[in-house]
Amino acid sequence: MLVLNNIEVIYTDVILVLKGVSMQVEPKRIVTLLGANGAGKTTALKAVSGVLRTELGEVTDGSITFEDRRIDRMDPEDIARLGIIQIMEGRRLFEHLTVEENVLVGAYPRKDPDGVRQDVSKVYEYFPKLLAMKKRTSGYLSGGERQMLVMGRALMARPKVMLLDEPSLGLSPLLVKEIFKIVKQINAHEGVSILLVEQNANIALGMADYGYVMENGRIVLDGPAGKLRENEDVKEFYLGLSDKGKRKSYREVKHYRRRKRWLA
Repeated sequence: MLVLNNIEVIYTDVILVLKGVSMQVEPKRIVTLLGANGAGKTTALKAVSGVLRTELGEVTDGSITFEDRRIDRMDPEDIARLGIIQIMEGRRLFEHLTVEENVLVGAYPRKDPDGVRQDVSKVYEYFPKLLAMKKRTSGYLSGGERQMLVMGRALMARPKVMLLDEPSLGLSPLLVKEIFKIVKQINAHEGVSILLVEQNANIALGMADYGYVMENGRIVLDGPAGKLRENEDVKEFYLGLSDKGKRKSYREVKHYRRRKRWLA
């Protein structure tokens, strides 16, 4: 459904961030992308959504295809119309608008008022807290409420693929559990594929079907999420230190391998 084929990303014609990244997201599946800060995870999402081009970044090699259509040269608004919706880190809202007005912004390109009304009701079914505060100014919401709102707004665009960037950041464990339960429901009930960037490896691998590990702009490990969760190198990298007191690089472990270019 979504394929990144050996892509290279450069910012401002100088800074090489992604170095031959290959990934794929199958229909109706949850795929997680793990890695430390600065590994290139968010850049990969922005390359898919097209937002990268607004930040002086460019896919300079490889290709990104969605449903067999090349999208890495398309504008972000055209990519969004195809059904790829990014929920960016930071829970960005129109803070002067009400909760319901923010929800409706997600349906801006649509021309089916009856369907929009139905989808607003669906958003409130997934996020009943938003219904209780639909007239509240969005700038006064808590972090968890803001996360629910940006996810509800994304649902209004009827996404086929949702790019979800660090949804647990700064939230309490109870709220994190609630947010990811809803993500799982959206995947199961709406058939939306999810590409999830998340530093909480345990919860991400616990809900995903497949996972990739990124280090320094490269995919260094991938596999079914259950197997990655039990991988000793993944456990060591995310949950503790080596016996020498330093985090292990995936270049030093036997699982490391370069991704091969996929044939079109």
